[in-house]
Amino acid sequence: MARSLCHIVSAGDEGRRIDALLADRGLYGSRSAAARAVEAGKVFVNGQTVAKKHVVAAGDTVVYEVEDAPARTPLGGQPIDLDIRFEDDHLLVLSKQAGLVCHPSVDHDDGTLVNALIHHCGAQNLCSVQGEDDRLGIVHRLDRDTSGLMLAAKDDECGLALMEAIRARAVDRRYLALVHGVIAHDTGMVDAPIARSANERTRMAVRDVPSAREAVTTFRVLERFEHGAHDDGYTLVDCKLFTGRTHQIRVHMQYTKHPVVGDPVYDAHAPRDPEAQLGLERQFLHSFRLEFAHPATGEELSFLDGLPRDLREALDGLATRSRGRTAAGDEVFALLQDAPLPRL
Repeated sequence: MARSLCHIVSAGDEGRRIDALLADRGLYGSRSAAARAVEAGKVFVNGQTVAKKHVVAAGDTVVYEVEDAPARTPLGGQPIDLDIRFEDDHLLVLSKQAGLVCHPSVDHDDGTLVNALIHHCGAQNLCSVQGEDDRLGIVHRLDRDTSGLMLAAKDDECGLALMEAIRARAVDRRYLALVHGVIAHDTGMVDAPIARSANERTRMAVRDVPSAREAVTTFRVLERFEHGAHDDGYTLVDCKLFTGRTHQIRVHMQYTKHPVVGDPVYDAHAPRDPEAQLGLERQFLHSFRLEFAHPATGEELSFLDGLPRDLREALDGLATRSRGRTAAGDEVFALLQDAPLPRL
């Protein structure tokens, strides 16, 4: 069954194409879906049908037709292996394997971390602070092909406390990333707002638009590697998140012209020169350190996670090209020397 909804064009969106506006504002799932709806006469601007190239003005009234989503069956548990590092009555800390999606989406109905958490804990023993049954236990996320440490909550009080701690920057989340090019400075900060890409809804981008949200990432250089026949060198960095935007590190490193190695979305090297990807089939991004205060007990908890095999092998292949580690690199590798390796 279809419904008609209304959207008023803001001043910040004046001059945009109607299909781009509909997609970027999330009124349709993609720009192509929005274009199809416009062409089918399901979109009206100030009471008139328009072409998909129509340019909107501030204050325009857009009426658009959408189909009601079919009723969803309750999400079930699935016996998916989890590498759990800590668990009590309130929360879990786990090392997420690359390839595991955090929660169901249009492209992934099941086989997600939420399915695994339901199987392990029971749906009734997971927080529902995200407001949707398919987000049970989730308080923050890692991209499908980003590996490493993350949190899940069992009760709503703990879930809300963890989400607030993340917003207040009281949860220390650190990531190892190998990026293209040699970064000259030992430290850096990227303070650049992130929004949906104007052209592709599945991508994010640094943009100066009203929908953009604050995003801050700092990084420390750990090790630099000389350029080779098929690349312009590499830099291993320790990134710290101060905000938690979708694809944040990947977008910010691309913005600095140092995209994450192996990133199929934000790394222009990937299709042009596969050899520059060092044999990787996913982005070199790993959540290696997590520190926070337990919401229920107040205990300060700290966890480390060694690099998965594919990322270790990529680094090992660069060993002869190393320019040497920085002081920060010596510190991080000393910590990782005794860190448990991912089991999955």
